[in-house]
Amino acid sequence: MNERFFKRALRLSYFTVGYNIVEGIVSIIAGVFAGSIALIGFGLDSFMESLSATVMIWRFGKHGKVSEEEEQRIEVKAIKLVAYTFFILAAYILYVSIDKLLSHDIPEPSLVGIVIAAISIIVMPVLFYLKYRTAKAIGSRSLIADSKETLACFFLSCALLVGLSLNYAFGFWQADPIVGIIIALFLTREGYEVFMESKEEVEEEA
Repeated sequence: MNERFFKRALRLSYFTVGYNIVEGIVSIIAGVFAGSIALIGFGLDSFMESLSATVMIWRFGKHGKVSEEEEQRIEVKAIKLVAYTFFILAAYILYVSIDKLLSHDIPEPSLVGIVIAAISIIVMPVLFYLKYRTAKAIGSRSLIADSKETLACFFLSCALLVGLSLNYAFGFWQADPIVGIIIALFLTREGYEVFMESKEEVEEEA
């Protein structure tokens, strides 16, 4: 039974990598043309989620090929790597968002960005649910952490949709860097929680 869930975890990770690479490329291109840090930040988040999923592919690719102790060590490393992706992204988005807000760097409205955010709002909750259930079935904290990153992407999609819509419909350009700051703070919190999970894992092994 567990083997089936491990294979599902691997398939979900491959899907996450493919989907987010496409989403990230389209978001960043649209963000560059519109001058939208929220959209660029969302695209970078997509790449970070791809990185997180790549870590999961590495982690679950080792299943059955190494000892249980080695697998647990890989699990802890995987959790930490997922946490670091949050921190790296948050620092960049926070810096650029504040800079744009203070310099009055006004982004153009982006209909493409609105469509991307809307699609993500549909896809991410389903992907989170499948990852979370699979993680619980195999007792994988790293996959739970990765599923939280997917859930974070859903909330960021909601914030992005609101920010882009306000700019598109009402010309409220400040919504874009404000959403960027919200994204950065949210990712920092998530990164901290995931990092603490890695510490708990280490303490349990000791």
